[in-house]
Amino acid sequence: MNKLFFYDKRILITGGTGTIGSQIIQELLPFQPHSIIVYSRDENEQAAMENQFKNNIIKFILGDIRDKNRLFKASRKVDYIFHTAALKHVNACEANPIEAVKTNILGTQNVIEAAILSRVHKVVLTSSDKAVNPTNTMGVTKLMAEKLMTAANFSRGSGTTIFASVRFGNVVGSRGSVIPIFKEQILKGGPVTVTNPAMTRFIMDNQDAVRLLFKAIESARGGEIFLAKMPVIKLGNLALAMVEELAPRNGYKPEDIEISIAGAKPGEKVYEELVSEDELTRVEEKNGLLIVKPYHHKPTSAGNNQSVVGTNSHAEIPMAPKELIRYLYAKQLL
Repeated sequence: MNKLFFYDKRILITGGTGTIGSQIIQELLPFQPHSIIVYSRDENEQAAMENQFKNNIIKFILGDIRDKNRLFKASRKVDYIFHTAALKHVNACEANPIEAVKTNILGTQNVIEAAILSRVHKVVLTSSDKAVNPTNTMGVTKLMAEKLMTAANFSRGSGTTIFASVRFGNVVGSRGSVIPIFKEQILKGGPVTVTNPAMTRFIMDNQDAVRLLFKAIESARGGEIFLAKMPVIKLGNLALAMVEELAPRNGYKPEDIEISIAGAKPGEKVYEELVSEDELTRVEEKNGLLIVKPYHHKPTSAGNNQSVVGTNSHAEIPMAPKELIRYLYAKQLL
């Protein structure tokens, strides 16, 4: 990445106290931005983050993306926005769909309008592979957020703000993700609860996610969805591998740790996809990224487009248990 890209720039991170927001800040600081504005509604996390970083270029604003006026004020003189604020838990969104709509859809539109009014240069939304052929509320609202971001490039009037999205896989090690849950269950002697051992998921760690974000915001020309090729895990393999590795470390024999099958949660898919069938003719591979171009882009031939390989977790060979353990150690997750 161009080392001067963020130099002396003002950067706003919505949902900035989350796992991804915190990683963005760590990765941004070496670029010497003018300021980093952390916008979130969690005062406790803001206080903890202020104590963690102790850097006077980091500014904290309490606010909700549902509050358009507050966002307008936070966006003034900002150069770039990383829009990470969202309701992300499938269960919570399924049980409270109107809240997911208010945050993930209407909140995203508020970010768009604030960015246009403030003449922000670029905005990148963090989305999810669950937005592809969604079967749950969270995925549907993330798909709509992507649509809003792409459409904003063509409905911004005289504005010049560039809007784009990235699709993450499952961010391992983030709050509420399966690896910390499995670790805690093994520490307590089990059982380890697996929804469905056959479930496959694309995975990435925090650094992978932020690396994708930075490449996207540097490369965005308007309306794209950026993805990275990712390894695949099978949930049953992950549980077995973690039990084999962590049970002896915590005073248990692996065979003493029960693996319990809990069944899929409402709206959960057995596999995930990175690109929909409709998008296949608009996917390009460039600089190690998969880029879904907006509809107005001249389509390519899906049959000749090699970049679409590896976009369905069910069609990929998942990491073997030993490979999984090496990966988890390499990512400092065990």
